[in-house]
Amino acid sequence: MSLDTVTDAIKSKMIFAGEVDAKIKFDFEEDGVIFVDATQDPPEVSHEDQEADCTLKCSLDTFKGFMDGTQDPTMAFMMGKLKVDGSMSLAMKLNAIIGD
Repeated sequence: MSLDTVTDAIKSKMIFAGEVDAKIKFDFEEDGVIFVDATQDPPEVSHEDQEADCTLKCSLDTFKGFMDGTQDPTMAFMMGKLKVDGSMSLAMKLNAIIGD
């Protein structure tokens, strides 16, 4: 799964995430960054590395597992495969949105 494929999937999921009023960054280490400004309607999604309220750091493969249901984000966090900088409550909201 490429960064562009994940970007498209995040765009489609964030359109229905009305309860998220924040800036979120998905940091895929050497594979790139996806920045979501959900303070706008519709949310703006880009590959710019900007300041965010919550940053999720993991590999692209780990994130692919979140999206297809083969990797539990909570277990990934406990195992150190996922790091969260910023709002943990926002990260939990994202867990529900991304996993749907």
